[in-house]
Amino acid sequence: MNRRHVVALALAAGLLAAAPASAQTADPQNTLVLTTKDGKVTIRLRPDLAPKHVEQVKALAKRGFYDGIVFHRVIDGFMAQTGDPTGTGTGGSDLPNLPAEFSREPFKRGTLGMARSNSPNSANSQFFICFGDASFLNGQYTVFGEVTSGMDVVDKIKKGDPNANGLVKSPDKIVSLKLAADAK
Repeated sequence: MNRRHVVALALAAGLLAAAPASAQTADPQNTLVLTTKDGKVTIRLRPDLAPKHVEQVKALAKRGFYDGIVFHRVIDGFMAQTGDPTGTGTGGSDLPNLPAEFSREPFKRGTLGMARSNSPNSANSQFFICFGDASFLNGQYTVFGEVTSGMDVVDKIKKGDPNANGLVKSPDKIVSLKLAADAK
């Protein structure tokens, strides 16, 4: 028996681990496509970690809530925050706030987390994408997704003033945010 047959038998018997999440076939019902002026970002949603947050973001994306919303707070080396229809960092959707769904999933480059106020149960529509390691957020914010392609596009989002907590003048915006199943 050659190596290919051994691998095939081991896979069939479930003896080899599944491919890493990033290598698995994308589920179009749990994949977002975020488009900016610089290109597309593919995001794998994580209902296994935060089912309520994923459902809320999907519901908002399906109705076009995020289309045209700015990245109002962008801190170089940390994160880009969006999802506030007022562009001020204080707004949200008409849906109810969500209870925290904290996990052990680390905040690292490409992680999507839900923004919130001081209350852990105040996440609504705002989210952020990490530019790099943000392990100081671990266990304090809800992880609900990860960028699987297009981090080069995320890196191009206009950065804010570091002396004004990342506030961005003439900010970049989301052209569209759609579920891959709905994207055409």
